[in-house]
Amino acid sequence: NRFLLSLLVCLKSRTSGSLKICSKSIIFEPDDAVKGFFFFFSQIYLIKEENMVAPYKYERVKKKVTFQLEVPGKTEDIVQILLQLHRASCLDKLGDQTAMVAAILQSRLARTCFDKNSFQHVTENPHMECVAEMVSPLVTNAGHVCITDCNLYFQPMNSYPMHSYVNLCVFTVCVKGLEVFCTENDLCSDIYLKFYSTKERDELYYYIATFLENHIAECTAESYMLQWQRGHISNYQYLLHLNNLADRSVNDLSQYPVFPWVISDYSSTQLDLLNPASFRDLSKPIGALNTERLERLLERYRDMPEPHFMYGSHYSSPGYVLFYLVRVAPEHMLCLQNGRFDQADRMFNSVGETWKNCLEGGTDFKELIPEFYGSDSSFLKNLLGLNLGRRQGGGRVENVELPPWASDPDDFLEKMRLALECQYVSEHLHEWIDLIFGYKQRGSEAVAAHNVFHPFTYEGGVDCDSIEDPDQKIAMLTQILEFGQTPRQLFVTPHPQRITPRFHNLSATPSLSSSELSPLSPSMESFEDLTEESKKMAWSNMNKLALQSCHKIHKEAVTGIAVALSSCLMLPDDKIVVCSSWDNNVYFYSIAYGRRQDTLMGHDDAVSHICWRDDKLYTASWDSTVKIWKCVADDISSNKRTQFDLLAEFEHEAGVNTLDLSPAGTLLATGTKEGTLTLWDIASPLPLNQLTCHSGKIHQVAFSPDSRHILSVGEDSCLVVTDVQTGMLIATVHAEQEQRCFCWDGNTVLSGGMSGDLSVWDLLSSKVIHKIPAHSGAVTCMWMNEQCSTIITGGVDKQIILWKPEY
Repeated sequence: NRFLLSLLVCLKSRTSGSLKICSKSIIFEPDDAVKGFFFFFSQIYLIKEENMVAPYKYERVKKKVTFQLEVPGKTEDIVQILLQLHRASCLDKLGDQTAMVAAILQSRLARTCFDKNSFQHVTENPHMECVAEMVSPLVTNAGHVCITDCNLYFQPMNSYPMHSYVNLCVFTVCVKGLEVFCTENDLCSDIYLKFYSTKERDELYYYIATFLENHIAECTAESYMLQWQRGHISNYQYLLHLNNLADRSVNDLSQYPVFPWVISDYSSTQLDLLNPASFRDLSKPIGALNTERLERLLERYRDMPEPHFMYGSHYSSPGYVLFYLVRVAPEHMLCLQNGRFDQADRMFNSVGETWKNCLEGGTDFKELIPEFYGSDSSFLKNLLGLNLGRRQGGGRVENVELPPWASDPDDFLEKMRLALECQYVSEHLHEWIDLIFGYKQRGSEAVAAHNVFHPFTYEGGVDCDSIEDPDQKIAMLTQILEFGQTPRQLFVTPHPQRITPRFHNLSATPSLSSSELSPLSPSMESFEDLTEESKKMAWSNMNKLALQSCHKIHKEAVTGIAVALSSCLMLPDDKIVVCSSWDNNVYFYSIAYGRRQDTLMGHDDAVSHICWRDDKLYTASWDSTVKIWKCVADDISSNKRTQFDLLAEFEHEAGVNTLDLSPAGTLLATGTKEGTLTLWDIASPLPLNQLTCHSGKIHQVAFSPDSRHILSVGEDSCLVVTDVQTGMLIATVHAEQEQRCFCWDGNTVLSGGMSGDLSVWDLLSSKVIHKIPAHSGAVTCMWMNEQCSTIITGGVDKQIILWKPEY
């Protein structure tokens, strides 16, 4: 139903109110809110008698209904619209009716424009105006969007509501829409705008990003993943962000945000969040949790003609959303079900019964909605005093029956929030994300995970534009909207697991407070396990680097650093300097004797990078190999030639330019001249993961202190974060210039670029937070001591510079 016109009117009986002319009905809302009605030309429906929401009463139109306009001059407009709507209602085919209503709407939009008298300030300059629809549950409202240098406005064509404007917002871009999340200081609620073309949507997006200084753009899924993985946002926040990115909105019941059932125990008097048996298996969809039911569904699936699907209903649909929200949104339920509530025994009567039906019912596979993990418990209580009917046992449908472990609705929601954020769920939530937003949503992985729904539910599953018959097209769209829709796929590779903290002093008692279970609690250890205060303090002050000294003692560009020396690597005893060379060799220099002590000739091309760990030498070469060498001598610093035995060789498809070992020394990361990052287990010659993450040479790779991530920089001016566990690329940051080297703590990066500046990056926001002038040419190498209190940089200007963070 679409609003076309809203007017202030007065019935002949002198009852004043508002008349709304819509595409399928005429609605009268009296000011005294005693009784309203709407009618479809031949039938009249009475609603909200005595200001109570209840099933509609209807009767035939037996007498004339007379309206008197309080604002003159609109009579001719009303008559014209009513005649057009009457002609549309007389058409036989639904497609023809819809096309005619759309034509009426477009005609009215073309004859109106944005009223600039609505600007909040006389100095505002408009930059763009276009037509769009504001989407709210079960209703769309056409009007005009205007953006100025101060505000974003929506002005409905029908004058209801008067207008909305925002000046501070977070926004997310949908397929043909733009959702605007307003701050608490704004006068309007969040709005969901649907455009008639992606070009206009993109243009408005550009102006928001250009002119509204206080806007905050929605981050990428990879950026939120990194924040979630490291504990900077909660499970609840992360799921909300994923729903937003997957085009789910509370303004659209057909694509309402979906949240998981996480608790499986709704019968105990005490909820034990330390017992894994209290939780649902998050690696399986709802339909696969009951083995017996799944076998029946699979048998039907195997015998089913194309298209195959395992589940005849979806886990999220308008009906399921309103099933949960009927006590706070009864008008929506009545609208969806032709003026009637559902049969009393099928209502949302009990949390435990609903969970049981989701496990055992033949057609019930629904998940939850965000409200189950929020703070507003009103959807569990019949605060409006609705007459929702009587159950077979004779009892009235009132408040939702809660599990024995919940003392009241607020306590229920608090325990649900604790469960969502607890350690077990944090360790397994990525498995559910794989099913709903990730690689198990479609294809062979979905089949293997028993996660196959009707093709109509998937984005792109049906090409409605190719359906020529308008009736069939409308029927198909209606079926898609009412059946439920699978979220847009966000990930095509396995989602990495969260880095879960270790909880302290948790008793086995069920009375757990939110502070004890919150992953953001200050009592927990750092996710990075960096226990030394000096390291934390040093990285927090990395944007305050102070130059200590500068030395120009080299004839050529400095390509590697060890403390106070111009070589690539110093052995732990501080007696031997090891240099890799472009002449295919590795040289060992004795500091005590001041001369070259040994030479390792182990490659057929330039040796690009070396690393030393546990008496083993790791060499990377442009001959496409990485080799591990074992020192045979007891004392390599003695004035004798040293024998090295080749322990392992790792072959690549291109020259290897850089390598790094994990802190534990069990994993090896390599980067090639062609932009490929490869992760190896030291004990195996086969790669664990391999991906092309740069479009050119990789300059440097490095593990995070916890070995969970690898950061790489390359010729393509990108900083790329890769998850070690899954090999998934989880963040790509585009720099203004090529970065040649870096140090990082897992969150903050200190990098050296081609311009000679040092840049301090916050990876979670993908932004440079500080720049420090350093060299007069490219910064080519960087070293940091173990305490993170001293940094040395070298560059093509032949200088080495000593830095220290200022506290």
